Amino acid sequence: MDLAGKKIGFGLTGSHCTYAAVFPQIERLIEMGAEIVPVVSYTFQSTDSKFGNASEHMDKLREITGREPITTIVDAEPLGPVEPLDCMVLAPLTGNSMSRLANAITDSPVLMASKATIRNGKPVVIGVSTNDALGLNGVNLMRLMATKLMYFVPYGQDDPVKKPNSLVSDMTLIPDTIKFALENKQIQPVIIAR
Repeated sequence: MDLAGKKIGFGLTGSHCTYAAVFPQIERLIEMGAEIVPVVSYTFQSTDSKFGNASEHMDKLREITGREPITTIVDAEPLGPVEPLDCMVLAPLTGNSMSRLANAITDSPVLMASKATIRNGKPVVIGVSTNDALGLNGVNLMRLMATKLMYFVPYGQDDPVKKPNSLVSDMTLIPDTIKFALENKQIQPVIIAR
């Protein structure tokens, strides 16, 4: 499937260590002809970390997409009825946001954009990045995996010795996962060695 002309929402949450892997994939999607609508969580837009300042990440996202990121729930809501997306990507999706999504809590711009996309019967592509996917958050991961319209970027343990509960998606597979999701298919295999 060609992504040219597809309107893709791209939601980023607070996994700061994963932004360097995600930004090049946004650039790839644009090179493939997709229109990217950036949506960011409150953590993304306000938290400085050893991986960079929030303002730098916001500037990078503006530079890549040529658009002002959606930063409020109110501004994300029209992605349902007024400005529908072909697909919504959540990458990186933290365990915190994953648990809220799995339990229908819509308290951030990224989660509202996801809800709006689901409302329209369109796919949501999830690129996980969480230290707790094989811990207490495992139930939320499995709930989303069993949910209609949710498709996962293949993931695996990033450090089984030091972080045995951690899972991270291979973000280079975002474009391929989107192509499958637009055909209502889950790319396989979902669980990979990292």
